[in-house]
Amino acid sequence: MSLIPYPLARPFLFGLDPEAAHDLTINSLAATQCTPLKMAYAQKRVSDSVTVAGLTFPNRVGLAAGLDKNARCIDAWNAMGFGFVEVGTVTPLGQSGNPKPRMFRIPEKNALINRLGFNNEGLEAFVKNVKRSEFHSISRSNSLVKTPNTLENRMILGLNIGKNAATPMERAVDDYLICLAGVYPYADYITVNISSPNTKNLRALQSDEALDGLLGAIAQRQAELAQEHGQQKPIFLKIAPDLDETQIKVIALTLQKHQIDGVIATNTTLARDAVQGLKHAEETGGLSGAPVLQASNAVIAQLRAALGKNYPIIGVGGVLSGEDAHSKIKAGADLVQIYTGMIYKGPALVSEVAKALAK
Repeated sequence: MSLIPYPLARPFLFGLDPEAAHDLTINSLAATQCTPLKMAYAQKRVSDSVTVAGLTFPNRVGLAAGLDKNARCIDAWNAMGFGFVEVGTVTPLGQSGNPKPRMFRIPEKNALINRLGFNNEGLEAFVKNVKRSEFHSISRSNSLVKTPNTLENRMILGLNIGKNAATPMERAVDDYLICLAGVYPYADYITVNISSPNTKNLRALQSDEALDGLLGAIAQRQAELAQEHGQQKPIFLKIAPDLDETQIKVIALTLQKHQIDGVIATNTTLARDAVQGLKHAEETGGLSGAPVLQASNAVIAQLRAALGKNYPIIGVGGVLSGEDAHSKIKAGADLVQIYTGMIYKGPALVSEVAKALAK
């Protein structure tokens, strides 16, 4: 994720404020992704084809949403060999997010706390960035002769949608429907993010009645958009790790009721047990990285038991090695995503995990 090998770049990046390091990385990737300089981080994509939710993924390793909120670096992620990449979360209108500082490393635990709050440039800028990518141009050109979802070794692109912080909860569904319609033509799949802990009351959408209303509206709009565009795009729901067994069962039943195509488990956690006593451990926000692994896996296992063996599940949370990724597959995930692992391990983690799962 830099123009020099990541093990050499990491001490410099970790010497910066975490958000400043993130911004520098994203700016560097955006500037180099369509130039010969991309060879500094480019890797051959590991071939381990699998079909999930009707999509053919070239391998099982994806980038989780949140690292590239404005879809600026799609071509860079493609060059790193990901099987799929999820960008966003995007909201209808641009917003600055929560006050800084709002991102904190806990290196003793390979962990991160953030309370960014869906900071992004808004739907219009997001779609422009997707359309500007070489990935989109090539996919669109190839789709004229072959269905994009079956193109051999083609990365899959997920677009993650949310609500504006200023939108009242009683109108949250409106924001999701605006974003769904806006991103639909450009996504391979769309993720409905109701699990960030950093937008006030957002996780309330995981409750019985609210979730039923949201997913009902999403499913109806998905059917309309499929007819309008002549293609059904899968919808995934992203949930939190801080759920009890009863809540998970309700979510599973609601997913099935509205025929939502898949689920992503999980987002960041509010729990602090694994980092107690460490610097920044008491900062508010979502904790990600190694401490989330077991909690995320537990949710995945409960979802698999409730949803049956064929329902698509993407596992995310705490993957910093091939062994971690295997634990997600063993728990019941079909695919895995990484985020904080990229910050601690760099692009080499993509190949490591993909090779481990291919074996």
